[in-house]
Amino acid sequence: MKKNYITAFSAILCWSTVATITKLLLGSLSNLQLLWASSGLGCIMLLGVALISGKINEFKKYKPKDFLIIASTGLLGTFFYYVFYYAGNKVLAASQAFIINYMWPMMSVVFAIIILKEKLTFRKAIAILVSFLGVGVVMGNGILQFNKGALVGAFMCLLAAVSYGLFAALNKKTGYERISAMLVGYFAAFVLTGIILAIRGELFIPKGNQLLGIAWNGMFTMSLANTLWVIALSKGDTAKISNLAYITPFLSLVWTALILKEKITVNAVIGLAVIVLGILIQLKNKSKENTR
Repeated sequence: MKKNYITAFSAILCWSTVATITKLLLGSLSNLQLLWASSGLGCIMLLGVALISGKINEFKKYKPKDFLIIASTGLLGTFFYYVFYYAGNKVLAASQAFIINYMWPMMSVVFAIIILKEKLTFRKAIAILVSFLGVGVVMGNGILQFNKGALVGAFMCLLAAVSYGLFAALNKKTGYERISAMLVGYFAAFVLTGIILAIRGELFIPKGNQLLGIAWNGMFTMSLANTLWVIALSKGDTAKISNLAYITPFLSLVWTALILKEKITVNAVIGLAVIVLGILIQLKNKSKENTR
């Protein structure tokens, strides 16, 4: 059991660095350049994982139609999610962007209701409203003063959450094996961003610290973290381990304060707590339904 928690926390530790590492890299790269290089290295890591775990054999079961479905669905979580999140992170404080982006669990609930026909309960409705209230608290004066940059950044992060929520619902509906599907998704993102950058003449070769940052972002926060999380969930108590994920944004605040020197504001802490409260309200509802 302890090994499962160590595996889960290792994934959380990687995820918690996303806001900080991407903020540093976006100082010299566009969101598409960062995604292209990161997804490329992420594919290499996932290919290694698939080979070692034997999940590469899943490809023998897939027909061209399956690859098309996996790639098109995967792009929501591996292309649109990151493009929007990186765009938001570029203009907002890294802590703000990451907290608003943590609306994705609520967006998953919304799309589960729409796509998977799950029942909209009173508790779920309250949970969704509470989480959106948390976003308003995080933005604080940016909304009250109609700060254009802040509003655009918040909108981008919300679009990222919407993209991932839609991806989560569709991924659950299609039900393909997780690691092989991730590999196809990230490869699709790598190819698509590569084509766009080639057309724009913006392809590049990472160097020095840039390469180290991209390697961490692609191989650890994208590939390794997701793989470790899948392993932890498959071998441990799913409910207990899933709840550990809500440590991530609080730990992220620590990294942004220590490395980026961003001030941890009262609005950020309260807003994050409200968003997580909304998620926990929904989780309690789910727990009751499962018990029944």
